Amino acid sequence: MVKKAVLIGINYPGTEGELRGCVNDVKRMHKCLVDRFGFSEENITELIDTDKSKIQPTGKNIRQALSELVGSANPGDVLFVHYSGHGVRLPLETGEDDDTGFDECIVPCDMNNITDDEIREIVDKVPEDCSITIVSDSCHSGGLIDATKEQIGESTKKTGKAVKTEEIEQEERRNGVHVVNRSLSLESMINMLKQESGNDDIEVGSIRRFLLHAFGEDASPKVQETEGLKAATKKQVVRKKDKGILLSGCQTDQTSGDVRTKGQAYGAFSDAIQIILDETKGKKITNKELVLGVKELLEYECYPQQPGLYCSDSNADAPFIC
Repeated sequence: MVKKAVLIGINYPGTEGELRGCVNDVKRMHKCLVDRFGFSEENITELIDTDKSKIQPTGKNIRQALSELVGSANPGDVLFVHYSGHGVRLPLETGEDDDTGFDECIVPCDMNNITDDEIREIVDKVPEDCSITIVSDSCHSGGLIDATKEQIGESTKKTGKAVKTEEIEQEERRNGVHVVNRSLSLESMINMLKQESGNDDIEVGSIRRFLLHAFGEDASPKVQETEGLKAATKKQVVRKKDKGILLSGCQTDQTSGDVRTKGQAYGAFSDAIQIILDETKGKKITNKELVLGVKELLEYECYPQQPGLYCSDSNADAPFIC
């Protein structure tokens, strides 16, 4: 059995969507994986955008890292992914269906978004007798593995009734704590695309066309399908066992906090995970116990975001990571 991890932290420095705590989240998780869970340094891949000597978290590089993580796995291996960065949810194309009603996406440093459908395809390639745990500390992260059973949360369409949730404001200060949410508005995304590409001729109606022009075959399959470069290939997959485990920082219609206080910066969700793990040192904790503990801590600290757990019933009661 080999334990392997991909850790992705994106601060978007020098952009209007700049965050502060995402790379710190990755560094803390890296140390936790080695010290507590016995991961070897050579089996941990980091993608961060604050150090040019590291692999940059572009859409192409993230897709490649995740593909290699799953492609090199053998039955019995332990696979882990941590993502800290912006999240965005996009309306579905006409005729599409999704259990949350939107495409949840993570946002690479070059804006070459990765959708929940892509994450699902990666999870489905995990070998038998193997599972992959994904921690996503980003806005709209509930349901990031498409079509996964919801154990804790209210992101999927259960009753057809809209559930009103409280969001973290775009930016707020309370008791000396500065909190910025990790959601990226469409306007900010366009501005960051313009900055990244040097092209000012990008509008709401031309985003997919621009992404295809900029990234070509490295663009999201959905972008390629929409713009006609690639035929739609929606597959009906029969899963004997769902091998994906998602711990999300919030629900699909919520935002996650990027916290700055006393010279420190971190994701509220990532920080809460580390606190709960520290409190249970020397003991195994299940995925369900961890998320419930984090939920209680965030409520105590008055963060409105509600973390979620998405996985099979058996994986809900399985130990976190090991």
